[in-house]
Amino acid sequence: MASVFTKIIQGELPAHKIVETNNYLAFLDIMPVRPGHTLAIPKKEVDYILDLEEDLYMGLWLFAKQVAKAVQKATMCKRIGFSVVGFEVPHVHIHIIPMESIDDMCFSKPRTKASDEELSAMAKKIREALASLS
Repeated sequence: MASVFTKIIQGELPAHKIVETNNYLAFLDIMPVRPGHTLAIPKKEVDYILDLEEDLYMGLWLFAKQVAKAVQKATMCKRIGFSVVGFEVPHVHIHIIPMESIDDMCFSKPRTKASDEELSAMAKKIREALASLS
């Protein structure tokens, strides 16, 4: 059965997409740890990051780096945190999280569903930041 992320890739489920290439997709987390919390995924459905083929693994990190620069510019945060946990969805994903302190990487804090309007505005802001970096 296809993962939630594969359904997003195939257009079966909506997402606030930031950028998409032939091999990767970045979109906002609907339950963000912080505003701007973005997920970077390979389009190929693989459950565990260490099972990715080397070129896809390396490409994913380079893709995430570019997205992270845009997230940092759009949110004006001090740092970007990266996390690969892999338990939530059986599809490799890198969490790109705007941070003001180390506490911002805490996944045990209560998370609330962001409104569609908030996500739409943030996605637009990050896409504009990404375009300005090109």
